[in-house]
Amino acid sequence: MEIPYTVEARPDTGLYNAKVGIWLFLASEVMLFGGLFSGYILLRVGAEPGMWPHGWQNLTLGTINTIVLALSAITTLMAWVACKVRQFDKFKFFHACTLLCALTFLCIKLVEYHEHLNHYEIHLTDGTIADGDMVQNDATQDHVVISGRIVTDEKLLYDLRSQKDIPEKELTIPRSQIQDMQSYGPWHNDYLALYFTLTGLHALHILGGSIVIGYLWGPGRKMWKKDPERFTNRIEVSGLFWHFVDLVWIFLFPVLYLT
Repeated sequence: MEIPYTVEARPDTGLYNAKVGIWLFLASEVMLFGGLFSGYILLRVGAEPGMWPHGWQNLTLGTINTIVLALSAITTLMAWVACKVRQFDKFKFFHACTLLCALTFLCIKLVEYHEHLNHYEIHLTDGTIADGDMVQNDATQDHVVISGRIVTDEKLLYDLRSQKDIPEKELTIPRSQIQDMQSYGPWHNDYLALYFTLTGLHALHILGGSIVIGYLWGPGRKMWKKDPERFTNRIEVSGLFWHFVDLVWIFLFPVLYLT
């Protein structure tokens, strides 16, 4: 049985079925991310003065990822255009470039996550705070080693933008002097909880989009031979999702990396 309006536009909407469906789906995505962004705004506005993190993200990696996603937006558009003009070889090339950009983005994001999870804030029994990247944390040893600094005021750990050329050195800290220690994971504070939630959810969308792109580039391209117009529609729909993912990052980047 042939499903109507898989290629031709519906008379009531002027769009084919899949395009109507993706716009409805993206509307629900806007509400999902909108709620999270609203939570970020409320928590930031309600934070104590000087206790909201600034400069905690790797701006270089964030900028590279922004460029990578911008390139992927162009390549996914070019893949759809190639289908429209019936140049299948060009479609395969541009869709492969989109997939490569997606995987590059995810790999860079994993590097950023590793940086946070390997960074520790250690409260010492004398009231000072050691902060830095973990170098050695062997449970059989009576000490831990970090590459960082010791501060007396916790507020110094929050606004890193106002502190230029922070001196760091290798610190050996006896476990007997450690009151508590915690990595910069989502459990550390509200900011990192939101950072991991927002970027993690976004990364899951990148992963999901990559699976769809990989399928259309691989086994799914069999449809091109028997129904090229419907296949082109699928590329357009997947491209609309991909552009939405790119747009979300355009909001995430300044909110998390530049403010």
